[in-house]
Amino acid sequence: MFDDYLREIKDRLAQPLAMKMVNANPKTISLIGLVSGIFSAVFAFLGFYGVALVMWLANRSLDGLDGLIARLHGKQDDFGGYLDIMLDFTVYAALPIGLVLGAPSPDRYVALIVMLAGFYINTASWMYLAAILEKRASRQPDIKTTITMPSGLIGGFETIVFFSLFIVFQAYITLLFSIFSALVLVTVFQRLYWAKRNLNPSIDIIRGTERENQYISSSIYSEE
Repeated sequence: MFDDYLREIKDRLAQPLAMKMVNANPKTISLIGLVSGIFSAVFAFLGFYGVALVMWLANRSLDGLDGLIARLHGKQDDFGGYLDIMLDFTVYAALPIGLVLGAPSPDRYVALIVMLAGFYINTASWMYLAAILEKRASRQPDIKTTITMPSGLIGGFETIVFFSLFIVFQAYITLLFSIFSALVLVTVFQRLYWAKRNLNPSIDIIRGTERENQYISSSIYSEE
């Protein structure tokens, strides 16, 4: 929900560091971020929640840095964006699983299943929609991420906040999983409503009104 605004702030803060990393390979940064995210899940499983939180925040920081390096140094490509989101979703699955396996209970398993199912539905809600928008050549030149899509209630920033809460308030994880799942479902319906209004054969999104175009933004968690 706040990704577009916060991305500008993040880029300004990280730009001095990114400018110095001219020889860095963005894909390598993405892979290091994956390692950090997997370690976060492992430490969550082992009950070292403070370390898990640090590893999770490191993962998110590296995820924002790889794309910025790619843009600043002319290394942005479609495979990098594809790899980035694949690694993101690996961590998004691994961390909640690690938290639940480390302190299992029937209600936690149910909440985890519901949340992962919500991720699955949410992914379908934006991936195919993004493909349709690309097919309609609706991509705006100022979009900084690999894929174009309508934004929703839950985006990258909100995911960082909720996953951090999962780790810090692990005792309330069933409730937090349930709240997050509900908000993800709201996001799915937001995109479904947007698609119903805008994916009409009579609407040319390229020449659409300002009101239509303002909905086209990115909610990818952070890509090259």
